Amino acid sequence: MDGNDISVGLDIGTTKIVAMIGRKNEYDKIELLGIGKAKSLGVHRGVVNNITQTIQSIQQAVDEAIAVSGVQISDAIVGIAGQHIRSLQHSDYITRPNSQEVIDESDLEKLENQVHKLVMLPGEEIIHVLPQEFKVDGQAEIKEPIGMYGGRLEANFHVVVGQVSSIRNIGRCIKSAGLNLGGITLEPLASADAVLSQEEKEAGVALIDIGGGTTDLAIFKDGIIRHTAVIPFGGNVITEDIKEGCSIIEKQAELLKTKFGSAWPGENKENEIVSIPGLRGRDPKEITLKNLSKIIHARVVEIIEQAFVEIRNYGHEEAKKKLIAGIVLTGGGSQLKHIKQLVEYITGMDTRIGYPNEHLAGDSDESISSPMYATAVGLLMKGLRDQKKRQVKVAVEEQINMSEETISEEEIEENKEQVVKKSLFERWSEKFRDFLDNAE
Repeated sequence: MDGNDISVGLDIGTTKIVAMIGRKNEYDKIELLGIGKAKSLGVHRGVVNNITQTIQSIQQAVDEAIAVSGVQISDAIVGIAGQHIRSLQHSDYITRPNSQEVIDESDLEKLENQVHKLVMLPGEEIIHVLPQEFKVDGQAEIKEPIGMYGGRLEANFHVVVGQVSSIRNIGRCIKSAGLNLGGITLEPLASADAVLSQEEKEAGVALIDIGGGTTDLAIFKDGIIRHTAVIPFGGNVITEDIKEGCSIIEKQAELLKTKFGSAWPGENKENEIVSIPGLRGRDPKEITLKNLSKIIHARVVEIIEQAFVEIRNYGHEEAKKKLIAGIVLTGGGSQLKHIKQLVEYITGMDTRIGYPNEHLAGDSDESISSPMYATAVGLLMKGLRDQKKRQVKVAVEEQINMSEETISEEEIEENKEQVVKKSLFERWSEKFRDFLDNAE
């Protein structure tokens, strides 16, 4: 099995850590070779707060994935979230030395690197620099400037910033678990890759990923990322509320939530009761499902309203008209009964539950296409994409080296100008100039 075609996505969540090993099949779908899951110990609200426990949980998930797949892995793409994440908009430009040459990949890299040098607040670091729209010599609304002529290349960027210490702690855990950090990706961007279609991103959509410790938000419009945010509470707070409200232990509260929980209190009748075994010989507790759903409802409303505030911050009061595709819910919290109806009721926007099955091969295990694995699938997709880019880059460099070797030094001296390979655009523009000269 060729290790070069295989990638690993590692989702370090608050409730679970998932390691996913996969590769692309001949139909360009992801073939999962192995998946490992471990209870997440040492992560609170998306941030590592116990290094030793987090390392053990990562090792457990990775070892399980390796055992299932039979593949040895070295690098992993890791997701990052947490309260410390913030995003900002920034515009920047470069002046190109030769406007007679077409804009290429290196110009975009130069512009992005310039943004990476932005001075942040003490203790902060740039995680992502995501170009939105470009301007070439003042001409606006350009999505893809490569291949165009121009002297001044300008762009608007969506910059995602996080705390240096949190990023380093994740890096340390990965390294101590025997892996290399192949890259860090903001979790809502990974989830968006896994569950959103290109049409939705074009029409305008808000992705709400309700995880255990955080609720992540990503807004797309015209195919471009417009806004990201991390809300510092998720499904675990609902469990905590049930635990407090019903005076039961956390394990029982989690079971109650997943088996009988509903986000809509009107759904349950007063006489529907669940009996919970008492601790150490104590009498069992009787809890009405109506009471349970009231507790859940109150907290879910708070999470959704907070996310809706962020959506309105992007689209003002016109979010409903701007985001034609509405809202897509994903993450473990989206599996709560009647949450779709509640979100539609609060926001007035069309809502659907996002499953990552579109990108998975047809014979994949059904449980993997659950919304709780959306982030892990998205991270794996990112790893495979990055790998393909690297392979293409290496192949191009090899080709250039080979073509340089076949040309003798005398030829280079004699035909210096001809040896320089002209791009398709340059050859086309030459023909165009000749055509104009002849026309005159």
